[in-house]
Amino acid sequence: VLLANALGEYITVLQTETVLASWMKGISFSLQIYFDFSGYSDMAIGLGLMLGFHFLENFNYPFLAKSVTDFWRRWHISLSSWFRDYIYIPLGGNRCRMFLWLRNIIVVWLLTGLWHGASWNFVLWGLYFAIILIIEKLFLQSFLKRKYIRHIYTILVVIISFVIFQNESISQIGIQLQNMFFLRSVPLSDSLTNFYTLDYLGILIFSCIASFPIGKWVYEKLKTYKVVEGIRFVLIFLLFFLCISSLVDASFNPFLYFRF
Repeated sequence: VLLANALGEYITVLQTETVLASWMKGISFSLQIYFDFSGYSDMAIGLGLMLGFHFLENFNYPFLAKSVTDFWRRWHISLSSWFRDYIYIPLGGNRCRMFLWLRNIIVVWLLTGLWHGASWNFVLWGLYFAIILIIEKLFLQSFLKRKYIRHIYTILVVIISFVIFQNESISQIGIQLQNMFFLRSVPLSDSLTNFYTLDYLGILIFSCIASFPIGKWVYEKLKTYKVVEGIRFVLIFLLFFLCISSLVDASFNPFLYFRF
């Protein structure tokens, strides 16, 4: 509520064609859908616990991923596990000839794309991940041992994937990607892009920090002190109050999932 909705609002107002705007929309949507979807998943886990059901975590800090393979072990774990167990392994997984193994990856990712919706951008999104994963498994194993480069590579691949995921038409995808990589004659930035980016800069910085387990790490280090549990309770109550206040007061409350 507090982060995803603000990021969605930033994307909505950022309707300029500049290199910076195209990058910021890609980054912001990646963070928005993460906070929104992982938030929904946490709500389901919490509500389930109230009724005696124990659901597994669905997100495990995916922006910490060291590769695209690792990203899909951390992102939407229930979906990727289901496709692995009920489609990929029954087809033969990787315990078959090279041609069949490549076919299995492509089939799984085409179906994963179609699972999100009968739209060409979702088909393209599925094929994109299939190709990236094939390249990664066949050619990038030594490259992925380089600590910092592998992380930058993974984040870049993920941002591009969400540009494909977000835009409904192939032409929109092409325009945004061309803008991002200086393939169209658009300015680096403009006054409107700068104004809105500075206006939402606090949210953007905090969202980037919150996508990593810094809070969890601090809590694990300090939880032996009794006062920490009291502080944690107060913080959770305040966050709940802020969420309710935001929902009541805000006119912008998007629902990302009507397309799926």
